[in-house]
Amino acid sequence: MCNQEVFEFQDHNGRKVVASFDGGYLSSEGSGALLFRELELRTGTIHRLAGCLRDGRNPELIEHSVEALLRQRIGALSMGYEDLNDHDSLRYDPAHGLMAGKADIEGKHRSEKNRGKALAGHSTLKRLEQSALGGDGRYKKIIPDTEKIEQLLIEEGVKAIPRKSGRIILDFDATDDPLHGAQEGRFFHGYYGHYCYLPLYCFCGNIPLLALLQDAKTDASAGTVAALEKIVLRGDSGFARDAIMDWCERNGLFYCLGLKRNTRLQAELAPSFEVLQSDLDAGLLQLPVRRFVEFEYRTLNSWSRRRPVVGKAEVLAKGENPRFVVTNFEAEHFDARALYEDFYCARGDMENRIKEQQQDLFADRTSTHAMASNQLRLWFSAFAHLMLSQLQAIALVGTRLEKATIGTLRLRLFKIAARVKVSVRRIRFELAVGCPDQDVFAQVFKNLQAWPS
Repeated sequence: MCNQEVFEFQDHNGRKVVASFDGGYLSSEGSGALLFRELELRTGTIHRLAGCLRDGRNPELIEHSVEALLRQRIGALSMGYEDLNDHDSLRYDPAHGLMAGKADIEGKHRSEKNRGKALAGHSTLKRLEQSALGGDGRYKKIIPDTEKIEQLLIEEGVKAIPRKSGRIILDFDATDDPLHGAQEGRFFHGYYGHYCYLPLYCFCGNIPLLALLQDAKTDASAGTVAALEKIVLRGDSGFARDAIMDWCERNGLFYCLGLKRNTRLQAELAPSFEVLQSDLDAGLLQLPVRRFVEFEYRTLNSWSRRRPVVGKAEVLAKGENPRFVVTNFEAEHFDARALYEDFYCARGDMENRIKEQQQDLFADRTSTHAMASNQLRLWFSAFAHLMLSQLQAIALVGTRLEKATIGTLRLRLFKIAARVKVSVRRIRFELAVGCPDQDVFAQVFKNLQAWPS
């Protein structure tokens, strides 16, 4: 136990340099807590999420409501805290207490054991996540309605899409979530070369609409048809399934899907490659070169009909690079080159959204044993992503951080340190004087105040 109160360092230009732990309540996320809380009060996203969990605890014995626990957990994910153990320290932070909606943000009026700790510790939050087990006798007090949570994510995401959008595009993609334990649903995936889950994501721009945890032996496109609703579909070759395309065709939706190459498809591009190679040999062209070909194609067994395909014949320094997409876009709306380069290749931005979800918001921390509780963790991460997307749409318009990544937003906008002073009439956040983004913070505040609550 260290009882030293003052720490003396080497002098600086004749002046003493000393330090002591008497600066009052300080938070490294002063600005982030304020903005996240304001956003939630304006949108009510977490409030509605709390309505998807049934709380069977004795009200007289509850210190932390389900909504407060969700605010605490999802808010901390947004601030960059990935593990439940982090909350054993964060529970002392009055800024996080304010973000969670606690009346006593300093924890002054709690029991002697928990005095000074406004928030729940990791054990309580663990019970929240394990509540997904439902019938397990240890975790039966808070029961999530998984269907409602999944539907709420779609509803809230759709509400976040700009109202004047002339065309809505859904990007579907699955990614690997490496596993390092004996989790339920653990399976070795030959392509990725390790044990993993295979979560399926759907984004509309940067807005998450679907976060479905799947084991790695499941088809990557599983669950896609159920998620489609009067939208345009764009996905990679893992989604060129007859059921998906047939559903879109029957419901008047457009799709553009990557198609895995094979010998029959490559034969369609052979004449184009011959022309390109001839022109290269004659010095008429320089690498890289490409041509686009339109034709109809049907698999030998799995497709129910012939469908339009666009093939890209491309020659790079490393050799030929054939690529294909299958689509039901009508020719008068897109020519082959525009369809492939301007529309389909734009789905590469989906990789950035998944990267944000997995790395910036820790969706890959699926380390609990049960798959159901790992799905709940995935949803918490997705709702954190949704709220930050709402912040960009509502409050960052017109600022230099309007198109910033989640990681950049966190560093530039959420990590403005503050001293928190609490009195009877006021909770005052004294933000760092040297913050270089004070103008952005001021504009974000102005935009949030203009948004109806």
